Amino acid sequence: MDDASSGAPRPYNARRPPTRDADLINRCQDPPPAELLLGIEQFNQREYFECHETLENLWNREPGPIRVLAKGILQVGVGCYHLLRGNYRGAVLKLSSGADYLEPFAPQCRQVEVGRLIADARRLHSEIVALGPERIGEIDLALLPVVHLSGDSKLPR
Repeated sequence: MDDASSGAPRPYNARRPPTRDADLINRCQDPPPAELLLGIEQFNQREYFECHETLENLWNREPGPIRVLAKGILQVGVGCYHLLRGNYRGAVLKLSSGADYLEPFAPQCRQVEVGRLIADARRLHSEIVALGPERIGEIDLALLPVVHLSGDSKLPR
């Protein structure tokens, strides 16, 4: 009986980032799957709800700890979504947890510039905290992160 059928929690399903081990490093060399590229395109177009749905599908289907890459991007997007809706607590929590989930994948994984996304999410988080809940509407929207790709990866059109 495997962990999934026994009801035991899978270690990569925990509320903490996976360990950066040799398997994770090797899986980061894989090309980005089409669903990840679509989710990134939605993220970059500020279609955070759609991005969430796309990356959640990938996260639920992907085996092993590499799936947490999608979860981290998804949570940063949810933080941006909350920010745009004026939800201070949601924005602060999800930007922070998303950046934390992404840490083991930095600086780059599946051609995603993860280190840059983490830095941008943390910069936005700091600015939101500095403004506080009363002034969240004053945030500079130019601070919303964009997911950058390296190499030859092209986002779908």
